[in-house]
This record gives sequence, C-alpha cells and structure tokens, in this order.
Amino acid sequence: MKPLKCFNIAGPCNSSEHYMLPVFPRLPSVIEMVDKKFYFILHSPRQSGKTTYLITLTDMINAEGQYYALYCSLEPLEGVADDNEAMTRVVSLICDSLATSEIEIFQRLLEEYEPSNRLTAATKVKNILNFLCSEIDKDLVVFFDEADCLTGPSLITFLRQVRLGFNTRSRNRSSKFPRSIALVGMRNIRDYLASNHPETSGQHLASPYNIVSERLTLANFTQDEIGCLYRQHTESTGQVFDDGAIGRACYWTEGQPWLVNALAYEIVERQIKGNFSAAISIANVDQAAKDLILCNDTHFDSLKARLNEFRVRKVMEPIVVSAGNMPFGLLDDDISYVFDLGLLKKDDKNNLNYLPSNPIYKEVIARALSRDIQLSMPTSLANRWMGETTMDMSGLLRAFQIYWEETAELLKDKTGEEANDNAFKTNENLVILVLYAFLQRVLNGGAEITREYALGRLRVDICITYKEHRYPLEVKIKGYKSEADNMEQLLGYMDRCGSSVGWLVVCDKDLSKTWKDKLTWETKTKSGQTIHVIGC
Repeated sequence: MKPLKCFNIAGPCNSSEHYMLPVFPRLPSVIEMVDKKFYFILHSPRQSGKTTYLITLTDMINAEGQYYALYCSLEPLEGVADDNEAMTRVVSLICDSLATSEIEIFQRLLEEYEPSNRLTAATKVKNILNFLCSEIDKDLVVFFDEADCLTGPSLITFLRQVRLGFNTRSRNRSSKFPRSIALVGMRNIRDYLASNHPETSGQHLASPYNIVSERLTLANFTQDEIGCLYRQHTESTGQVFDDGAIGRACYWTEGQPWLVNALAYEIVERQIKGNFSAAISIANVDQAAKDLILCNDTHFDSLKARLNEFRVRKVMEPIVVSAGNMPFGLLDDDISYVFDLGLLKKDDKNNLNYLPSNPIYKEVIARALSRDIQLSMPTSLANRWMGETTMDMSGLLRAFQIYWEETAELLKDKTGEEANDNAFKTNENLVILVLYAFLQRVLNGGAEITREYALGRLRVDICITYKEHRYPLEVKIKGYKSEADNMEQLLGYMDRCGSSVGWLVVCDKDLSKTWKDKLTWETKTKSGQTIHVIGC
C-alpha cells in the first residue's frame, strides 16, 4: 500500500486555511494489520485524531482499489442497554455508512439487503457482514469507531459475532467475512473486558476477544511533527516562529493533537488577530496556554466531567495534591482507565510516579478539583495582600489558617462530628484542595499560580508570581518526611525560583489535636535563607 497523503487537524479553527500532517508515519502498522488480515484494537484519548485518521484511511483504501473499506461510528449506541436494540442499531449504523459511502456497489447492496425476521440479537451483525462480503468482488475492511460506546452484555454479544465470523472464515474459505476489523475508541476494550467481565479471560466462546492480534495507540505529535505543522503556517503567511517557540508549544501540550492546534489558534486568531508581520514568540505561546487554561471550551468541559467519576477522581486527586496515601495499586484498572482517557502519564524521572499528561491539563485538573470549594467561598473574601509592587505572602497564609479552621468547623456543624471525622480520615486531601481554592479565589487575576507535583515525591511546589517577585510555597502532609527533609526540598525549590524566602505549609491530619496545636507558625533560618513553617 502507498503511504497516506495527509489529513486535516484544523480542530477548532474556523478559518479556511487548514494545515496538514502526513498520516501514515503516525501509525504505519495499521496498513500491515490490514494486509495480514488481522483484527485489531486502536485506542487513544478523545480528540487525538482517531476519527480523522480513520476517515482518511478509509478513503485511501477505497481509492487504491485493492480492498473495499467502510467507516462506521458506533457513538449513537452510548447508553443503549438492551441487547436486541443495540444490535439492531449497529446494523442500522452500518447501513447508514453504506448510504454515505462513495463506493457505488455499497449503494446497490444497501437496496438489496433484507434481514430475516428470524435473526436474533446474537446473529444480526454477523448476518449483514456476511451478506456484504458475499456480494462484493474484493475483501472488505471495516473500521468501527467509538466501539467502546458498546458496553456490558451488548459489547459481549457484538464481539461474539465478530469472533464467530472470524473463526468460520479461517476454517472455511467459502465463508465470507471481513478481511480486517478494527475496533477503535478511547479505551482498550480487552482491558475493559478483563476488569468488568472476568469470564472473558478463558479460551472459549465467552472470550470473544482472543481474535484480536494486536492493540495500537495513536501517539501524540512529536516536536518535529508540531514544527512541521506550524511551519505550514509560516509558508502560507510568512509569519515565523522564534527560536524556542515550537519547543515551548511541545512543553505545554506534550503533543496532544487538539491542544497543539488550539494553542496555535489562540495565538493566530486571538492574540495577533491576523497581524502576520510579528514573529510568534515564547511569550505568545505561554500566554496562549494560560488563555486555554481559563477558557470554557467543550474539550475541557469533557475533561472536567470525567473528574466527577469516582474512579477518575480517586486517581487524579492524590496526584494533584501529592498526598502520601495512594488509594490504588500500580495495576489497578482505574489507572488503566485514566491512562486511556489521556489524563495521565508516567513520570519520566521515576517510572513509579504519575503526572497529569501535560502542563495544560495539570492546571485545568487542579482548578477543577477545587472549583466547588472555591464557589462556596463567601464573596466577602477579597484580596487584601497585594501591594503596589509586592505581596504579603505571610499575611495571606495567616488568613488561610483562620479560614481553614472556620471551614473545618462548618463542615462539622453540617455533617456531625462522627461523619466529619470519618470524612477527614479518608480524605486527607481536603485541606490541600481548600488551600488551592483559597489561593485561586484570592489571587484570581492579580497573580499567577504555578504548580509542580507528583505523587511519588509526596509534595506539591507552588510558585506565586506577582509583578517581578516570586513566592515559593511547598505543601506537605505531616508525617511522611522529617521537617529537615521538607526544608531541604523547599530550599532547592527556592533556589530554582530565585527567592531567599520560602513558605512550608504542613497539613496535619491528626484529628485528636486541637486547633491551637495544629495552627502553628515558626520562622527559621537555614543556609542563610528564611523559611516560614505553617501548620494547618
């Protein structure tokens, strides 16, 4: 097969100028899978280019003429629980795909297909695929997009039919069934089956997925690919990217396709507004990233909605607050699920640590997790700690100590002493989320908050930038490391921030202590630097 030409990743851009990247280099093994008659899984996060890739691949296969290819999205099946209704809709969606295809024979076959009234849920999909393959003069390749919208018994019924057709085709050459079938979605369906349907792990009919030869993942763009995409803008308009701007875009997005495109759109359409005479700088990229973090695009709405799922919040919350207790194992299916959603990645510095998948998601997730707390804060909570050129960081954190005591006591009044204690025992993250919300609410629009965190390091580093000054703040859960270790870590962070003063917030989850014992403040000097140690 020849390489794919290109595909459109214009995403949110409404202009007529669309820039392309070669598709084939992103996932060349798909062609090999088709040529070898394999059935396979392709999964990657939402808005990573799967659908565009599949439609382009379908058009290319049909144009080359060696096989017929059919693209079919199963997205309308989300939430359909009834087995028979789900299979009936799969057949209907296949027919819709035939109707919209430009392949002439597909149009004729659609008119000729008359399913028998005797068909059951367990035979409907196999029947139409058998019919199509029996009537065409070339092998058929089918790409089922959004396949993970089928869940539970409906997914099992669908996969059993695919497996039965695959096995019959393998034993009997006269039996017609698709040459290759790809199941595409956000989740790896094999992992979904293993965790939700343990009976599918055996080598029998209940295991419809041992037909799958391989799973593939559509990777994020590399820095070279981002450069290739952005340089097309330069070729089209003459506007150049300064040294480091493309690398900075790679830093903020980690190559996530939608973010790569949205970042460029923010710069070109909203910052410079068609003024192509100015070069795009690192500062432009940084500002665009910050604007994306604050926007309410549907892409981020979907991301935030995922955080309402308990299994997602269970994974992301301790990572964001860097709490000591990890409520999941390294092989936990919830970890796999969050990875498949594109929210998580391994820490390059420590393979046992986890991080949000890119810096933009990192900040969006941190803000989303503390958003409800922030919205509940009184409107009278105003910023009184920013001066003309400097900020009273110590005064701000003393105010937080008071606010935290009031907030915790209010929770006790509302939920009862026993219920609140249980909540605090299981949610040591609460005080850190309240601190996030407090800082975000008070400093909103007046200062910039930058967070660095990872679960395995058991801390979160926060740098608040106001005017020309940086205020380094480290948050710890008491008891996981000694104060000396904590201060040593903060000194390193102060050095990176270029500050001689730092603030170490230590959250104490000991419920037996009084507020007088918890809410402490000590100012210490270490290596000639000043560190304020704040107990909460």
